[in-house]
Amino acid sequence: MPLLLRLLVLAALLSACGAPTPTREDGEHCIGDAGCAATPTAALQVARLLSQRAVRRADNENALGDWSRCAALAHQALTAPDASAAREAASLATHCTDRFLALALRRGGGRWSAGPARVGDADLVIEHRGLSPSFTPGLSLVRAQDVSMAIFDGQRFATPGYGVPVAALTPRCSHALACQLQPPEGVFRWATVWFEAGEDADAPPRMLIADPLVTGPLRIAGRRIPLALDTSAHYAHGAGTSPLPHLGVFGLLGGREIGRRSGVYVLGDYDPRKPPLVMLHGLGSNPLIWAKLSNAVWGDPLLRDRFQIWHVVYQTDAPLLVTRLRVQGYLDQAWQLLDPEGDDPARRGMVLVGHSMGGVVSRLLSVDTGDTLWNAAFTVPPEQLPGEAADREGILATFRFTPYPGVTRAIFIAAPHRGSPTADGWLGRLTRLLVGRRVPEVQALRRLANRHPDAVREEVRESYRLGALNSIATLQSAQPVRRAGEKLMPVPWIPHHSIAGALPGREPKTDGAVPLESTQLASAASTLVIATGHDVYRHDEAIAEVLRILHLELAAAEAAAAQGAAVMPPAPASE
Repeated sequence: MPLLLRLLVLAALLSACGAPTPTREDGEHCIGDAGCAATPTAALQVARLLSQRAVRRADNENALGDWSRCAALAHQALTAPDASAAREAASLATHCTDRFLALALRRGGGRWSAGPARVGDADLVIEHRGLSPSFTPGLSLVRAQDVSMAIFDGQRFATPGYGVPVAALTPRCSHALACQLQPPEGVFRWATVWFEAGEDADAPPRMLIADPLVTGPLRIAGRRIPLALDTSAHYAHGAGTSPLPHLGVFGLLGGREIGRRSGVYVLGDYDPRKPPLVMLHGLGSNPLIWAKLSNAVWGDPLLRDRFQIWHVVYQTDAPLLVTRLRVQGYLDQAWQLLDPEGDDPARRGMVLVGHSMGGVVSRLLSVDTGDTLWNAAFTVPPEQLPGEAADREGILATFRFTPYPGVTRAIFIAAPHRGSPTADGWLGRLTRLLVGRRVPEVQALRRLANRHPDAVREEVRESYRLGALNSIATLQSAQPVRRAGEKLMPVPWIPHHSIAGALPGREPKTDGAVPLESTQLASAASTLVIATGHDVYRHDEAIAEVLRILHLELAAAEAAAAQGAAVMPPAPASE
């Protein structure tokens, strides 16, 4: 065979064998040559070399290009037929992504909007997959591992997998009506980051920022590759910017800022198929008390998939019945924004969770008052109440109501259903003088008592005439309307549960603020007493009990659906 022909045959054989695996000696050459990574094995080797060079470059911004290309080439190597090589590639891809993020964010981060970008010496194309429609331009990222879990007492819920979990945040949106239900601090969600190769050999790597629960596991070369997930960091980071811990006390004293924030906040994107888990804080408090419980719900895959979390913010200076009416209004407003047609499945199966005064409000959202409260306050039937039409309408809505539509279960935590002696003692008397009385709804009662005193029962006439009503006053054990209200139990189709604290060695038993006896309801489906104080909502045993009850609610809903029955009878629309 002629020499030239033999050389041509040899060249063809070498070409058929594919590109050679680069070695350390020719590594620097291969790092800049896309042809060296033509096979999964070669791509993995080049990724290793890029990782080694990035380490040598330490925190130099030139390392960013190496880390991003390392991650993209290691991702390319996931197609390796050998399972052990694919596992190594996945580990290396995640490591290089993590190092890229650590360096990029430490150097100032920037904004991670979709499209071409340059970060240090790294040319990228950023892609968003399945991210929140509530996000606004200017996405910022924080590695989940860099977020303190102090607000959760150190508890982090994370699932290992491919990619790097992050907290993704943007300013509060304004492009949709539902944006009004996002916290003022902004939109914060969980996400996961990884890299993929560009569309062709010369294209820059693609940086993927995705919701792992929406995107789902990757499927490469017949393998299922679950994405990493951290459901704790987004809220912990967002809550760290909130002024609510300071505003809650000012809300008790009539401060205006908490009033401007009052309403329902949807922690996540509204899902028309998931009923809300509505959490109500207590006197002088704020929704951040629900951090540990919210974290635990998000950390439970089944509960996370079946419930959405709504936090209620409200001023706690108003009388109890006024607060109930306001919370009803906040829920009505939320539903009007989210489901104006009123036909979403999420409207059925709502669960209320309330702490302290929030627990009493939750009970009042579950009852049918009939004339019980009315007769405790007035001497005439509703249709004969004198006064201006607007005043009569407001008073009627305050004292006569039915269960909030869609509620199917309620959980009361350290709730003073029979009042609290704290409201009767010297501290309570002092607090009643300090707590704000600029409550517009009380002025209708004041006008009625001053103009038509005979229509108001003598036991409450003077306090109504003076407008001397606030949250503390209406928690007094002897307050007539409160005393009448304690007889009102949730309707039969709303099972309810009691969780309370009792400090060891205290007699009579109390959590330090509310007597144990005041928290107990004979009609409760379950009762749990924990050896702790009034902040029982933080206790691991209390959180575990709430999760147990939520799983019970899911089982009950499934059983009702299997029988073709409604979860609850039709309820009248809330006014």
